[in-house]
Amino acid sequence: PTKALTSLFGWALGDLLAQIFITGGAFDMKRFITLSIFGLIYHGPSGHFFYNWLDSKIEGTGGKDVFMKVAIDQVLWCPIFMTVFFTYLGLVNGDSLATIGTKIKTDLLTACQGSWKVWPFVHAINFKFISTKHRLVFINGVQIAFNMFLSLIGSKK
Repeated sequence: PTKALTSLFGWALGDLLAQIFITGGAFDMKRFITLSIFGLIYHGPSGHFFYNWLDSKIEGTGGKDVFMKVAIDQVLWCPIFMTVFFTYLGLVNGDSLATIGTKIKTDLLTACQGSWKVWPFVHAINFKFISTKHRLVFINGVQIAFNMFLSLIGSKK
């Protein structure tokens, strides 16, 4: 529950900051609630299980182990996570499966490229120095800034 709640907070704060400082205009409460709930019901639980699984398969914190964890996170987990993110947003907005598919085709690479600019460095620190128990809390701290990016790309028509 703690990881889900910290994810809720991280996603809520990321969207709040994006709406206030980047997009401006009227506050979009539906978007804010939608992204906050995503943090609660998907990011927190899936991150908990994924990082526990990853740490159980690659147990070390040496250079090779950290590299492998970062590679798996960014090459396998990132596209899956982003696909779920865009699918969730589409379903919540009542979009057709065709529209959701187009959104994924249009924005998945951009979202992954944004991830690849931030997360390899963050995860190198994460996998080297942060315990499995505290991994998602650390990620959620950084995630606030990255969620500003996802908030913008996710709400783009």
